[in-house]
Amino acid sequence: MVGLPIERLRRVWLIGLMAAAYILYSISVFCQDREAVIWNVLRSGGHVALLRHAIAPGVGDPPGFTIGNCSTQRNLSPAGRAQSKRIGELLRTNGIRKARVFSSQWCRCLDTARLLDLGPVQELPILNSFFQRDGQERSQTEALRKWLTEQNLDEPLVLVTHQVNITALTGVYPTSGELVVIRPSESDRISVVGTVKTD
Repeated sequence: MVGLPIERLRRVWLIGLMAAAYILYSISVFCQDREAVIWNVLRSGGHVALLRHAIAPGVGDPPGFTIGNCSTQRNLSPAGRAQSKRIGELLRTNGIRKARVFSSQWCRCLDTARLLDLGPVQELPILNSFFQRDGQERSQTEALRKWLTEQNLDEPLVLVTHQVNITALTGVYPTSGELVVIRPSESDRISVVGTVKTD
């Protein structure tokens, strides 16, 4: 009689353990399936990958920041440079070997874009950060929205920019090096397909 409750507890514990393992497995499969869908739509055209620049420690930019002078800016750390290369490898592994790549003019974005090694990088001022530039968020986001509707999306398009720009356009708050895949429409509507964390 004394051993019965212990045996029941063991059974309950075993069932709980099996249930937890199943839930974790299901979550893992769901995440893999979700990422597979994201990569598939990005390869198939009609979609855009927004990429927050890789790891660049700090917030904003130092006083005296100047476009074109990286020594005045917050730049990628060695970890950020390595992350950028890994993102390029991840894209190639998932069938994105070449892409049209546009970048903010900030050095941390240009360096991220170039280290992806997906093709020539074009500077696009409407991808520039408005974090410390009051009053530019709305006009710049609308300009980007309009620009997106005018693009030929038959081949992959990767835009390397900043958290504030991505959040203003999509409502998503990406981490450093996170991909946000979107589908623009002719009505200027932006649909978020999903995100891929790369670190």
